Amino acid sequence: MTAPAVHVFEHRLLSYQRTFRGSLFSSFLQPALFLTALGVGLGALINQSGTAAAALGGVPYLVFLAPGLLAGTAMQTATFESTFPVMAAIRWVRSYHAMLATPISVTDIVVGQLAWIAVRLTMVAAIFVVIMTMFGAVRSPAILLAIPAAVLTGMAFSAPIAAFSATQENAEGFNILFRFIINPLFLFSGTFFPVEQLPALLHPIAYATPLYHGVALARQLSLGTGAVTELVVHVGVLLAYFAVGAWAALRTFRQRLVK
Repeated sequence: MTAPAVHVFEHRLLSYQRTFRGSLFSSFLQPALFLTALGVGLGALINQSGTAAAALGGVPYLVFLAPGLLAGTAMQTATFESTFPVMAAIRWVRSYHAMLATPISVTDIVVGQLAWIAVRLTMVAAIFVVIMTMFGAVRSPAILLAIPAAVLTGMAFSAPIAAFSATQENAEGFNILFRFIINPLFLFSGTFFPVEQLPALLHPIAYATPLYHGVALARQLSLGTGAVTELVVHVGVLLAYFAVGAWAALRTFRQRLVK
């Protein structure tokens, strides 16, 4: 990362220092509430069903659910960090325009912004893994690798969404993004139940989504299961989404900021 890109990263870090207390509270509270209500509460009912237990691979529902929520939380965090902050920096506060009046380039802005999101995702994922461990939802020491896996999952969303955000004039597009893409993905990409339980017609759609691969990757690492080839495929798909998204972000940022 170049020195100008580091300055962009520092700007985002300094901005976060003003609000980090509230975000840390939500970072601890949200996973604890989800794991208590769904993993422990609903899980107590699901674990009583032999059919359900078989569909979950023979593990308690809490153990099945937790890594899926880890990946889903990474997706949601990345989406938020790549929408309103980007629009604010382009249209409302215009901090990106101010940066371009210095030696900072559009490429530096994109790299610095994505680097900050990666660090933010690392903080969120690390806290979530700590909560998972406290709840007894971890079966393998490979869970530590689920932290970078969750970061990669988030980055697979952040880059293309940042590219999309650079094209928007108002927040209406974000409402559509959250309602018709992010929320359905959170519900139907394997987070709460195996994708195989969906109608067969929807399987190919689910398998093509980055969240499915992020959930599968985090779950295999948390359980200590899955062949190396499967892990490589999941990582490869997520990297492809990120690479294409980063390329698109460079194009849309340049088109929006350089006139």
